[in-house]
Amino acid sequence: MRILAIESSCDETACAIVEDGTRVLSNIVATQIDEHKLYGGVVPEIASRRHSENISWVVKKALGDAECTLDDIDAIAVTYAPGLIGALLVGISYAKGLSLASGKPLIPVHHIAGHIAANYISHPDLKPPYLCLVVSGGHSHIVEVTDYTTYKVIGRTRDDAAGECFDKVARTIGFEYPGGKFIDAAAKRGNPDAYKFTEPKVSGSEFDFSFSGLKTAVINLVHNSQQKGIEINADDISASFQRTVCDILVKKTMLAIKHTGHTTLAVAGGVSANSGVREAMQKACDKRGIKLYLPELKYCGDNAAMIGCQGYYDYLSGKRADESLNGIATLSLENI
Repeated sequence: MRILAIESSCDETACAIVEDGTRVLSNIVATQIDEHKLYGGVVPEIASRRHSENISWVVKKALGDAECTLDDIDAIAVTYAPGLIGALLVGISYAKGLSLASGKPLIPVHHIAGHIAANYISHPDLKPPYLCLVVSGGHSHIVEVTDYTTYKVIGRTRDDAAGECFDKVARTIGFEYPGGKFIDAAAKRGNPDAYKFTEPKVSGSEFDFSFSGLKTAVINLVHNSQQKGIEINADDISASFQRTVCDILVKKTMLAIKHTGHTTLAVAGGVSANSGVREAMQKACDKRGIKLYLPELKYCGDNAAMIGCQGYYDYLSGKRADESLNGIATLSLENI
């Protein structure tokens, strides 16, 4: 079964052709990073306009690279939530047009479910049930994956997502957008013990995250140093900050592993590409005898292959949409 998948939830216009859930025939991503880094972050209106300009050629290239036509496609999957509403609507509108013109069924896919499914592409042996840590620019969740299309969120951020925290700290230090990869590189050169950052605490759930206080602590450190004429060491700040984030993610996730009794853990989302996170999580899992699955780096960020993979399982479960499908900016995994 071949699925044409479209992803446009933020600033990546992507299309992929995926066969039987895990065989990626093509995976095209048109990035807008060079434009958005001028503003230090994603500008929603610009993102929507670029999606409109890119969507046609991205889909055509995905079909061409897969050496197939729309006639060879069995279904069309598209991200419908969550995300920037204007950006989502570009992909949804195009997917609905393709579906209506071709008569192919339309499959609505949740963006976070897509990130989780990226692990099935890299690791076909991974099967539910298991626990998944989803960490990206817009999301930080601990999710029980009870089936391929059924989820229970047991932990989430109360404020900023981990990836957002990385980007804002990077901008404060002086790195360009997106800053996560620059902090990762600088952390390898720095001393993680140079600065002590307090791990934020939250009440009400032992599995929930908070990153806004950590972000503010780094910003205040940098600004106070600049006001006093004290030179900051970007490598040391990066290393100390990254280790603090890793400690928070590992502690919460291992606590959830112990609570749920799962022996399998997956990590997904853009921050799963961070070398510090990957190493810290692998070390923690090895110590406890937990089987860890990490997506290939090319499937960590937003892409359409992961939407095609999840779309396959959604199709098998009977999920369909019609021309009334709309974008939803915020939607819990448990409500799909």
